[in-house]
Amino acid sequence: MLAVLAAEPLLLIGLCAVLGLLVGSFLNVVIYRLPVMMEHRWQRESREILGLEPGEDLPAFGLARPGSRCGACGAPIRAWQNIPVLSWLLLRGKAACCGAPIALRYPLVELLTGLVSGICAWHFGYGAALPGALLLSWALIALAFIDLDTQLLPDDLTLPLLWLGLLLAVVGAPVTGIDLPSAVIGAMAGYLVLWLVFWAFKLVTGKEGLGYGDFKLLAALGAWLGWQALPQIILLSSLVGAVSGIAMIALQRQQRGAAMPFGPYLAAAGWLALVGVDVLALFAP
Repeated sequence: MLAVLAAEPLLLIGLCAVLGLLVGSFLNVVIYRLPVMMEHRWQRESREILGLEPGEDLPAFGLARPGSRCGACGAPIRAWQNIPVLSWLLLRGKAACCGAPIALRYPLVELLTGLVSGICAWHFGYGAALPGALLLSWALIALAFIDLDTQLLPDDLTLPLLWLGLLLAVVGAPVTGIDLPSAVIGAMAGYLVLWLVFWAFKLVTGKEGLGYGDFKLLAALGAWLGWQALPQIILLSSLVGAVSGIAMIALQRQQRGAAMPFGPYLAAAGWLALVGVDVLALFAP
């Protein structure tokens, strides 16, 4: 089977795309549940620090349990109702149990994950780099949508991503072929660049313009892609973020000065760098 995948690129791309659809269904769970799990943990830790009584026990809530349920009526979701994209189409975007609408974002996340997985297979081909590229892509999708929902980039995802990128460089198996010094400098520079921007902005305006999660995400991208990719990631994410912010203000979908998530722009720019899109070449003479 492995020999067939190595010899048939289209089969590899198709299998990775299907795998991406399945992983996308799980990412929908991560995107919704991880912030709730973090909130429960914060509540328990806060009560312990303040010396308060434990209070009411929070219900068991994790990535694996409880099982999938309808967000409107709480009825369990059956296996056939949880097939990526297909179930949403068959159900016409409505819950089978109560007819409540199912957000379009669920199949879109699944389609996006399938698409980026197929592109990774096409770009990297059969080899040791492909699993790492898929894992990084999936993590970036989860982080982007969590940040869109909550303006949080959880340490539970950014820090393991950072350490894994450095570990791959240490063992000589980086996804993009960078050496260990490039990965270490990339992690350090990625964190420090946004840390300096954060403090410069705060000293000038008295406001916090970035979150610490943004520092850690860019550090993780530096560890995976090397310091050489950072100028492109910073330029593209800043440019697209600024244009999007101006457009949302012009369309009155966001108030001037309101906070907006920067993680999705970092994630998108990092993924483009992963698959070899050289944005800086567009500005070269």
